[in-house]
Amino acid sequence: MTSDIDIEIAALGAQGDGLAETPEGPLYVPYVLPGERVRVRPLGEDRAELLKIHTPSPKRISAACRHFTRCGGCAMQHAAADFYAEWKQGLVGAALKARGIDAEIAPLIGAKPKSRRRATFAATRTKNGATLGYYMQGTHNIVPLVECPLVVPEIEAALPALASIAACGLSRRSRASLLVTSTLNGLDVYVTGGKPLDGPLRAELGREAGAANLARLSWNGEIVAERLPPEINLAGLRVALPPGGFLQPTADGEAALTRLVREGIGKAKRIADLYAGCGTFAAAFAHEATVHAVEGEKAALAALDRAIRSQGPALGLKPVTTEMRDLARRPVLRSELEKFDAIVIDPPRAGALPQAEEIANSPVPVVASVSCNPATFARDARALIDGGYRLERVTPVDQFLWSPHLEVVGIFRRG
Repeated sequence: MTSDIDIEIAALGAQGDGLAETPEGPLYVPYVLPGERVRVRPLGEDRAELLKIHTPSPKRISAACRHFTRCGGCAMQHAAADFYAEWKQGLVGAALKARGIDAEIAPLIGAKPKSRRRATFAATRTKNGATLGYYMQGTHNIVPLVECPLVVPEIEAALPALASIAACGLSRRSRASLLVTSTLNGLDVYVTGGKPLDGPLRAELGREAGAANLARLSWNGEIVAERLPPEINLAGLRVALPPGGFLQPTADGEAALTRLVREGIGKAKRIADLYAGCGTFAAAFAHEATVHAVEGEKAALAALDRAIRSQGPALGLKPVTTEMRDLARRPVLRSELEKFDAIVIDPPRAGALPQAEEIANSPVPVVASVSCNPATFARDARALIDGGYRLERVTPVDQFLWSPHLEVVGIFRRG
């Protein structure tokens, strides 16, 4: 297929692209909805560009952002809220079905616009400064941002300052990544891909960070300016986020995940928090239970430990112990898990199959599994179910508005 064609969209794929069946095979088209008849231009490798919508779906709405369809940050701004929520819920159902798991899925806990407290931007040098934005879908072209309805207002307001920071530390052909996090003390900016630091660049970056009133600026892994430690509030515990450290994308999403896990594990008094990060769950549950937090990132674990030691007594926290351990290579063994009455596990997108298999052989009565990838969640859930656990509840939590990504919380009980 090389010429423009008219097709009807049958369904949406897992990435939000519409699927149409043609005589030459399936064709995927972005920014469409099921039932729409559209004109497209095939691009090869089962992809097509949307040219015109002949028959719009009743579920089509106006996009919230002027950059939509050019910027690759969002895939689903054109879908009505009820359709979007059902689609995301269906992503979890499809992942579970692929692993032979039949479970009732709770309604999606949605995300709000302007709620993302962290985002990663791309930047490249131009003649007049720098272009800062997101990559266009399927390309290495950066779409310069004027607005972003995903992020909290303080990040959106800082877009010009972030471009200025990037401009002073990039060569003409280089590209940088800027991880920007809104914290209690201001923005924390973590830049990678910039020019090597020297005296003049360090001084210029320091001036830019000061002008932007950043809490901290890190460049290629080194802190170059810190006005105040970029702290986050984890259930009343103020934790200083390490440079580039992990944080749940939205405060509302973090609260929802914590509530769901708390409801699931009930009155457990001895909790293992695996892939603990800086302590999202450990801090929340230490008010009522002893917690053993296990994490492979040294800086994250150290940040949690410092906060617990300095603030724990005043907050009345129960003992929190920490252990640095690469759980993908050296999972916590069944013999080590036997002393806990609940496990919370929140692995990266790759999941935690070796750890899930050890948990499956343990006698721990309840497991709360949190995942940002329905496919690996379902794979690991299969291991727990095969080991005798029952999947009691599954809840999708949206922290990635208008994208195909979402969090899943599953509660598993022994027997």
